[in-house]
Amino acid sequence: MSTITRRQFLGHCMIALAMSAAPSRPAFAAIASLNEAINKAGRMRMLSQRMAKAYCQLGQNILPDPSRRILDLSVKLYQEHLVDLKAYAPSEDIKATYAELEAIWRRYRQLLSAAPSLENARLIAQINEDALRVAHLGTTQLELVSTSSVGRLVNISGRQRMLSQRMAKFYMMRRWGIGNAAMDSEAQLAKREFLSAMGALERAPENTGKIKGELELARTQWIFFDQALQLQSAGDKDSSYAANVATTSERILEVMDRVTNLYAQLGATPAPAAPAATPRSARR
Repeated sequence: MSTITRRQFLGHCMIALAMSAAPSRPAFAAIASLNEAINKAGRMRMLSQRMAKAYCQLGQNILPDPSRRILDLSVKLYQEHLVDLKAYAPSEDIKATYAELEAIWRRYRQLLSAAPSLENARLIAQINEDALRVAHLGTTQLELVSTSSVGRLVNISGRQRMLSQRMAKFYMMRRWGIGNAAMDSEAQLAKREFLSAMGALERAPENTGKIKGELELARTQWIFFDQALQLQSAGDKDSSYAANVATTSERILEVMDRVTNLYAQLGATPAPAAPAATPRSARR
C-alpha cells in the first residue's frame, strides 16, 4: 500500500471511529438513570484526554482531517454532557463539582479553539489534567451513590476509555517535544492501570456473553495499540507510526465504549436521594 493510500485509509478509519465513539443525542436528551449518569461522567474523563490528543495531532499534521473531526465532535459532546450532568446532579456536593468543571472547561475550550501551536499545547498539557481530575471526582461521587456493583463496573470500564486516550495523548505530546520524565511516568502508570482493570472486568460475575466477547476484542485491540506505543520508546519518529497510535487508540476506545454501555444497561438505577459529602481529593 503506497504512503498516500495508507494515509487515506487511516483517515477514513479515524472518521468512522470518531462517529462510532460519539453517541447520538436525542432532541430532548436527559439522564434517565444513575448508571447512565456514571457513564456520561466517565466519558467526560475520556474526552478531556481525547481533545488534548487530537489537538496535538493537528499541530503535528497527523491525519489532520479526521483529527479535526474528532476534536470538533469531542468538544461538542463534552459541552452536551456537562449540561446534562449539571442538570442531573443529585446533591449539592456533586453540583459544586460540575460548577468547578465548567469553570475549567471555559479556559480549556478557549485553548482548543485556537489554531494549534506549541505554546498552547503546553498550556493544554496542564489544563487537561485539571479537567480530568475534576471529571474523575464527579464520576466517583456518582458511583458512591449507587447501591449496586454495576455502577462500579460502569466506572471501571468507562475509565478504560480514558486510559486509552491518555496513553495516546502522552505519545503525541512527547513526539511534539512537550514530554518530560513526569509524563513518561504517568504514561507507564496508565498502562499498568489499564491492564489491571482489564483483569478486573474479565473476572466480573455480572458479565454477559456479549460483554465477554467485547472484552476479548478489547484484549486483541490492546496488542496492536501497545505495539504502536512501543515504537516511540524505540526512538522511531516515522509519522506513519504516529498515525497508527492515533487509529489504534480510537479502535480501543470504540470497544471499551461499547462495553461501558453494556454495563450501564444491566440495570437502571433511578435518581437517588442526596448522598453524604464526598472528599474532593479523590484520585482520578
